[in-house]
Amino acid sequence: MNIVETHGLTKRYGGAEAVSGLNMEVSEGRIYGFLGPNGAGKSTTLKMLLTLVRPTAGEIDIFGKRLGPRTRTEILRDTGSLIESPSCYGHLTGRENLEILRTMLDLPKSNIDEVLKTVRLDKQQKKKVSAYSLGMKQRLGLAEALISFPKLLILDEPTNGLDPAGIQEMRELIRSLPGRYGMTVIVSSHILSEMDRLADDVGIIAGGRMVYQGPLDRLHRAEKDKDLEEIFLELTGGEASL
Repeated sequence: MNIVETHGLTKRYGGAEAVSGLNMEVSEGRIYGFLGPNGAGKSTTLKMLLTLVRPTAGEIDIFGKRLGPRTRTEILRDTGSLIESPSCYGHLTGRENLEILRTMLDLPKSNIDEVLKTVRLDKQQKKKVSAYSLGMKQRLGLAEALISFPKLLILDEPTNGLDPAGIQEMRELIRSLPGRYGMTVIVSSHILSEMDRLADDVGIIAGGRMVYQGPLDRLHRAEKDKDLEEIFLELTGGEASL
């Protein structure tokens, strides 16, 4: 079953198409790696899934429902996201930041304890966020996205700015989510070696168009002697910058 499907999804800015006729298929309980060069349309696509950007044309189905004004609230209630930098109050503790969100969403207090353990911030929960490292702030942002235990989690560059140890920790956290909570995860990243270790399926776009979509292991079987970076460069016409 597909949790997310897009049909001819298109976004134009003036005369330029940022996303062009995109047909995305994200299977339930899988980690879907979304790859593409800078300006390929990754962030625009993710923002359309979250209703932060309105499509010019095409349709979006999430959880088997057509995304629109009548279904938006219902769909987003079961969708968590971390887009760009985490949004948190530096003068408050990690726990206090989560408590604000929990109150707004009318969730059980036990959710805070669970997500703090999941992202391994339970021992730093009483520390002010202004004293957090970048990696800790990223994990707090992930905790905010997880607090309602959504069916679908959308992450845009969740390892941005992290050191190698932080990248590995974030990868392990994300990798555990489908098995632990039955979540489906869509994640974009510019670190191809990490996506090779993290994703079950990949969608690769260039110029706003999908150039490959399917299981990552199938792509490797078809290109036996090549790593993901070499395959990516071929599919995107040699555009190395993500």
